[in-house]
Amino acid sequence: MMGKSGLLAVMGWRNLWRNPRRTGLILVAVGIGVWSTLSFTALLQAWSASSLQTALIDMTGQGQIHARGYLDNPGVAHRMAPPRASLKALLKRPEVQQWASRVRVPAAIQSAYETLPVSLIGIDPAREQGLSFIATAVSAGQPLASADSPGILLGRELARRLRIKVGQRIVLMSQDANGALAERGFKVNGLFSATRQAEKRYVFVGIRQAQSMLGIGQSITGIAFNLHNINHLSRFLGQLRQVVPKLDVQSWETLRPVAKAVSQLSNSFILMWIFIIFVLMALGIVNTLLMSLHERVRELALLQALGLRPNLIFTQVMMESALVVLLGVVLGMVLAAVTVLAFHNGLNLGFLARGSEWLGAGQVLYPRLNISQFLGIGALIWVLGFTASLLPAWRIVHRVPIEAINRSPS
Repeated sequence: MMGKSGLLAVMGWRNLWRNPRRTGLILVAVGIGVWSTLSFTALLQAWSASSLQTALIDMTGQGQIHARGYLDNPGVAHRMAPPRASLKALLKRPEVQQWASRVRVPAAIQSAYETLPVSLIGIDPAREQGLSFIATAVSAGQPLASADSPGILLGRELARRLRIKVGQRIVLMSQDANGALAERGFKVNGLFSATRQAEKRYVFVGIRQAQSMLGIGQSITGIAFNLHNINHLSRFLGQLRQVVPKLDVQSWETLRPVAKAVSQLSNSFILMWIFIIFVLMALGIVNTLLMSLHERVRELALLQALGLRPNLIFTQVMMESALVVLLGVVLGMVLAAVTVLAFHNGLNLGFLARGSEWLGAGQVLYPRLNISQFLGIGALIWVLGFTASLLPAWRIVHRVPIEAINRSPS
């Protein structure tokens, strides 16, 4: 049986190149389908990863802990005590990459020219390393040195709207613990660069400065944290809820639903694109094979007359289909690998940056060559293409004698 299979494979390979133009058309159709699928998949996953990373470093983290009611009414009325020993012990476990306590409340900022609404965030700068963008985002002036730093950080866009520069003073106003107006003047230490929304919305001060201004003692409004492996987040959230059952523990999926939707959409788009490519590819393969086999009816009838059984003719035809689809898949994978590697150092969206920011992604996408994914999608498309060849092969094999008789000279 192995000898017959080998002989049929050789015959199938030679038959492919009897009409190189037709074989080339199938190769191009399959290759373009595989290339577009793999390249599109890498691009969508880069977009999804960028959207998630942008959301996590935008003062969200992988998860947060708040007093109940804070997310509905984010003010000092829903503050919480600093973490106790049991919670600290859990947050200091090896799987936790970083965590930080914060004070975050709505506020208003006033310069000599403008008064604007902002989100006041009190931070400990040392604890924001690896957790949020602000640790490395200061592009003018000086970053906050410690939790006691007396200065303030503004976004470039906010500073432009306030017509304020580094070294000048502004007035910050918010509601204190007693419901009265709390206000304090700050010197602008520096300006940070981030997304447009972050630059317009956030102002940063040392966490102790925020606590003092708001009159809340050592209280905080929340804790943000990152794990080394985000896949362990669900289990860690369960442990947190057991340790602090009276607090509100939420993941980034709840805090940033847009980023979650982008991740789900990218997976849906990938499946949809594979389906579209399969339909187009199947139509091309079926039509081309039917044309090829109908031209070879007399040849196949002769083989059957010489004793080659119909099941072996069917096997030969399917081997031809398997080989040509396999070559097309390999061609598409090579082209996709070259395309992805060409943008391995980043795809700068340039003039599309504003739109990508609106969709939650960064300005630069980093497509990655995922070998297992390439092989998996390539194998899937090969199986689908091979399956699409079953109908024309079965049809022509069972109609060979009839077709041959009809075409024989009278």
